[in-house]
Amino acid sequence: MSTQVPPPSKRQKRAQAEVARTQQDIDTTIPDGSVRVRFVDQATGEIGNLPVLTVPLSQASTKNLEILLNELKEQGDDRIPYRFFPDGATEALGDKDDLYNALVKPGKASAESEITLQYAPQAVFRVKAVSRCAAAISGHGDNILAVQFSPVNSSRMASGSGDKTVRVWDCDTNTPVHTLKGHSKWVLAVSYSPDGSLLASGGYDNDVRIWESDTGKQVGGPLKGHTNFITSLSWEPYHLQEPNRPRVASSSKDSTVRIWDAMSGRIDFALSGHKGNVTCVKWGGTGKIYTSSHDKTLKVWNAATGTLLHTLSGHAHWVNHLALSTDFVLRTAYHDHTRKVPPTHEERLAKAKARFERAATIGGEIVERLASASEDCTLFLWTPLTSTKAVTRMTGHQKQINQVTFSPDGALLASAAWDNHVKLWSARDGTFLFTLRAHVGPVYMASFSADSRLLASCSKDTTLKVWDLRTGKLKEDLPGHKDQVFALDWSPDGERVGSGGADKQVRIWRN
Repeated sequence: MSTQVPPPSKRQKRAQAEVARTQQDIDTTIPDGSVRVRFVDQATGEIGNLPVLTVPLSQASTKNLEILLNELKEQGDDRIPYRFFPDGATEALGDKDDLYNALVKPGKASAESEITLQYAPQAVFRVKAVSRCAAAISGHGDNILAVQFSPVNSSRMASGSGDKTVRVWDCDTNTPVHTLKGHSKWVLAVSYSPDGSLLASGGYDNDVRIWESDTGKQVGGPLKGHTNFITSLSWEPYHLQEPNRPRVASSSKDSTVRIWDAMSGRIDFALSGHKGNVTCVKWGGTGKIYTSSHDKTLKVWNAATGTLLHTLSGHAHWVNHLALSTDFVLRTAYHDHTRKVPPTHEERLAKAKARFERAATIGGEIVERLASASEDCTLFLWTPLTSTKAVTRMTGHQKQINQVTFSPDGALLASAAWDNHVKLWSARDGTFLFTLRAHVGPVYMASFSADSRLLASCSKDTTLKVWDLRTGKLKEDLPGHKDQVFALDWSPDGERVGSGGADKQVRIWRN
């Protein structure tokens, strides 16, 4: 009589797979021998005073190389995590990689030759994935269309709504602080100034309004001049501002961008040249303004004179959104994870400028990269300071792309689209990395955590998702909203994610 053997359980299958992996590890034993390693700073392209080291192959793992580099730089007590890029490569070695299996065995490098590794510091702090809804706050009377945290900390968040108001929330007590009334139609965009003292809003009533973020009082009257609704807002970077004269740029469906003196309410100049709705404006850290339009082009302007410098062509349909590789440091100015604010204006200026230059320097040069997302289902990567030709065209999305965003460290690029997917790309050369699949409706927005290790996305499917960018896998599924989620923001200090949508509720998510 034969006995029926039940199929293996999930636990047994996992155990069998673990045994197979262990056996595979034994089969790929690293041979004896050593390799010569030269460390080069990716930002400056310089070796500095670091010697060329001979490292045993058995010890040439990414973790050991990181320890070694910290010792050489005399940072043993305060270790900095590094990414390592083989010379000429755009993808970093993984956490579990070693030089033998990554480079020598596949024949990319010889154990006898010298291996050059470019190194770049990772964020020295780690952001935890948000995993629960800490608050669902009612108050708005219509769809919430824009949310943004203050660059100072995650205690304050602003939201713009179809109920014609902007609301400022206290995220520590989960209560409203100010209700900013003045707009006569839907509010489509809100944006904090880099020092966090002012808040700009714009919407369907064609007006831009400036508010004091502490008191909620309006600064002057509405900024009037646009003849159609406001599509986006961008503040002049802190390190470029004249003292007590912050400026803000507004783009509009009237085909123009206007530059305003936020305190006096006067217009400096209007940028006219696009032949269609201007969908997005970004104010770069080198004194350039970048705009995208339904006329299928991007334009680069001189922010000091308002003159047109370049027109970037390539898209076959409307350009929906822009992102700069320096967006995060320009948004946060002199605020960083240490939460130490320099006491004087000069020191704050110097810190903001140093943070921008560190983020923008590649190979010893200032490089501000620009990404554009279009209705033609493609993305383009540009380096507009040096060329009017695109670095690369990124294809893969099956439907139009809503939004594109760079990671704070400038290494990754995420795109959110109507095909229900978020795609992840290398921000160096546009190499495709992952498709993040889990949403079952169009994805409206994505936002990186401050340490560039996680990404949050929001969708028509009423959920937020948090993704682990090392693996491209779903980290947290966050249901809770009762209708589609239009807007989200991950606070610059990494503590909270804020979201809003058609259910009229602001939700604050925490670890």
